[in-house]
Amino acid sequence: MDFATTIAQFIDRHTLLDKQRPVLVALSGGADSVALLRVLHELGYDCEAAHCNFHLRGDESLRDEAFVTELCRVLDVELHVMHFDVDAYKATHGVSTEMACRELRYPWFEQTRIERQCQAVAVAHHGDDNVETVFLNMLRGTGLHGMAGIKPRNGHIVRPLLCVTHTQVLDYLKQLGQDFVVDSTNADNSYKRNWLRNELLPAIYSRYPQAQSTLPASIEQIAQCDSLYSELITRTASDLCNDINGGMIIYGDKLLAYENCTLLLFELTRIFGFSHEQCANAIAALQESVSSGKKFFSSTHLMATNRHNIEIFKLKETLQEEFVISLNDKKIEKPISMLIDHVCDIPFKPSLCDGANVVAFDQKVLNCHQITMRRWRQGDRFKPFGMKGSKLVSDLFADLKLGEREKRDTWLLEADGEILWVLGYRAADAFTVKPGATDYMVLRLQARD
Repeated sequence: MDFATTIAQFIDRHTLLDKQRPVLVALSGGADSVALLRVLHELGYDCEAAHCNFHLRGDESLRDEAFVTELCRVLDVELHVMHFDVDAYKATHGVSTEMACRELRYPWFEQTRIERQCQAVAVAHHGDDNVETVFLNMLRGTGLHGMAGIKPRNGHIVRPLLCVTHTQVLDYLKQLGQDFVVDSTNADNSYKRNWLRNELLPAIYSRYPQAQSTLPASIEQIAQCDSLYSELITRTASDLCNDINGGMIIYGDKLLAYENCTLLLFELTRIFGFSHEQCANAIAALQESVSSGKKFFSSTHLMATNRHNIEIFKLKETLQEEFVISLNDKKIEKPISMLIDHVCDIPFKPSLCDGANVVAFDQKVLNCHQITMRRWRQGDRFKPFGMKGSKLVSDLFADLKLGEREKRDTWLLEADGEILWVLGYRAADAFTVKPGATDYMVLRLQARD
């Protein structure tokens, strides 16, 4: 089967595109996106192209734009070009270069799609990209959904090349006599995906050649399992719970009848932002003889247990993001529970602290004008204790492999705008206490639901 026929059948099987409306093709100038434009054009789709110039590679970026301009002229395809200031976006939002580019291009693609009345944005992810994504997800830690790989469709984003490999893409372009540009950063193995692509996967394929076909097949099976799993959860929910005013009531006796009731509760409540740990605690509360009054909060909902059921209510307003507190107190109740021990006579020993849940500060911190507890925000930066330089809090989260819910639920202790403590994870190198010193305070984070 030739390349175009393979793509056409994949598009039809997943109902990705029709020929009645135009499609916007994300066109970088690389082999994959050029093949995508050429094959859709060959199959008779009304194509327009969108090119992002991020100005990250000097003359290469200008070369790429010139290349796609000429390609679209030859194919008589309308081209839309946008120039982005990536460094300015990174400085404002505190994200990596890779994330900045992603957060810039996809909103622009969608804006252009709407303005041009296109049915979808076609992007050039292929089968090898899918394998890389699954490996990355597994290395970071994931469940069934993360192992299901990239979906052929995600809203208005479609991926017609998922059924072919990069080698097939190159063979197709060779048959056409079509050239393309090469991004020099693809050889930089400091990027995790590049390392997987250039080092790990070739090593796997050299030892297990059959993996080039068995891995995509396995991912497809997992994707089918994930789809079936989601369908079964939806069917199970109809018997286990009822919707109530933006929340739900879950019948405890029916829930506890399932062997994996914690996982089931998590799947039922994840749309409300509850974590697996909170669900485990809720199940434990249900199993106790007296469980009334147990409450668990997400940013938008409250989950409460009683003797028989679990009830979820939508909070009237978003949880407060910032609290002014006083370190002169002995106990802080909001936003979390924390004990403060003011010490003025016992010589300090580093063993008194763990740097995560128990930290110490010189009492000079009390001279600060305002002490606040607030939620983590993108771009937050602090100087971790023991490090010479500063670090983005988001990088700390990445090192710790925290999930989105854990990051969202993290609180920071801040004094006059300086981050002193990422609660539960790392203290900053600020108002530090020297061994043997007195007149310091120890802050202990208490366990909470």
